[in-house]
Amino acid sequence: MSKPTQAAASRRTFLKNTGRLAAASTLAAVVVPHVHAAEDNTIRLVLIGCGGRGSGAAWDALSRTNGPTRLVAMADVFPSRLSASYDNLKKGFPGQVDVPAERKFIGFDAYRHAMDCLKPGDVAIMATPPAFRWVHFGYAIEKGLNVFMEKPLTVDGPSTRKFLALAETSKHRGLKVAVGLMCRHCRARRQLYQRIQEGQIGQIVALRAYRMHGPLGTAFSAPRSTDQGSELLWQIAHFHSFLWASGGCFSDFYIHNIDECCWMKDAWPVEAQASGGRHYRGNAVDQNFDNYSVEYTFADGTKLFLYGRTMAGCHDQFTSQAHGSKGSAIISTAGHSPAKCRIYKGYRVNSDELAWAVPRGEANPYQLEWDDLLEAVRQDKPYNEAKRGAEVSLVTAMGRMAAHTGQVVTYDQMLHHDHELGPALDQLTMSSPAPLRAGPDGKYPVPQPGLVTRREF
Repeated sequence: MSKPTQAAASRRTFLKNTGRLAAASTLAAVVVPHVHAAEDNTIRLVLIGCGGRGSGAAWDALSRTNGPTRLVAMADVFPSRLSASYDNLKKGFPGQVDVPAERKFIGFDAYRHAMDCLKPGDVAIMATPPAFRWVHFGYAIEKGLNVFMEKPLTVDGPSTRKFLALAETSKHRGLKVAVGLMCRHCRARRQLYQRIQEGQIGQIVALRAYRMHGPLGTAFSAPRSTDQGSELLWQIAHFHSFLWASGGCFSDFYIHNIDECCWMKDAWPVEAQASGGRHYRGNAVDQNFDNYSVEYTFADGTKLFLYGRTMAGCHDQFTSQAHGSKGSAIISTAGHSPAKCRIYKGYRVNSDELAWAVPRGEANPYQLEWDDLLEAVRQDKPYNEAKRGAEVSLVTAMGRMAAHTGQVVTYDQMLHHDHELGPALDQLTMSSPAPLRAGPDGKYPVPQPGLVTRREF
């Protein structure tokens, strides 16, 4: 891999160190000025969710050079995470982090207090576990705020339906909404997309995506009595382990590969069939499988094959590829950045077949997505990724459910499914019970393909 830029390296170092939904008709009736709030051209930010993901997004926002930004409030349910995030951000951007004690908010209503510190046109960064995204997005729309939110946006059919309604309202009101699918902002991938659309590899006949590496996102049965303090907070602290909170590792990680492949195809799949399973998990009590194999089918019959695995000692691979009637393309090579996009005359990945390669020196897409959002805010350009983000979140969940149930699942079935994995999340308090309960043996329900087929567990 090429040497990372100084900004990218700083972000990686930093990461290592570290409610209510209003009716759409009511929200649409509120008039919001299409400008950012600060008269001195400073875009003010609040950070909701101060873990590594949110802190990294705030770091990228504060490091942009296309206009001044300032962080003015922070919110989380864990005081220790907020404190660690604040300390690192303050150290990195001493003149841009203005978050006194009275603007550091803790609790499930902390997002409201943080957003109340902004004026219409400012930007709220949302990076809590995905299950809470629709709750926070609804309040941001009510406040007239522009939004950056991490993916995925939804984890099931009911939350997707809520989110699509909110997306339509946010678009109607002219809000700028960015979704953390940063690969869409990669200039190399944009060049590749254009070449594919122009027919350089012919008609796409198949796509392949791989994300195979060691274990991640695993929760263990003991100890649970940590500084999180309750079963609910313990599950949130291990959100990758629980389907209600994140859609599991499948939704939270594979969404990038799925999204970039569907982008090149310029379509969403209409159905999925899949397999997967748990193997040697030790005392892990999470709901994830160790491996997933998904066959997505598009309306024209084209297939996208997705392979995911989180097992030590196995072959690792992290790439996305497209096969066309005239040649093939590498969408991503060994991770998200640099993409190192290439086109080959045939299907062998070697120099003799190379037809085009993106020039070296790719810009960091994590930073480009902020350049694009802030430019849209400052220049009042149309900019809203909410609908697309919800759709790819649903497509991702469709593949996950196909593996967890052992059934063929269509796009429409997933969208209209009635199983809400985390109901009433807009009503949670610090003393609420967790949405998922462990059995007498201390273990949580896991998917049982072929046995439990109507729901994922």
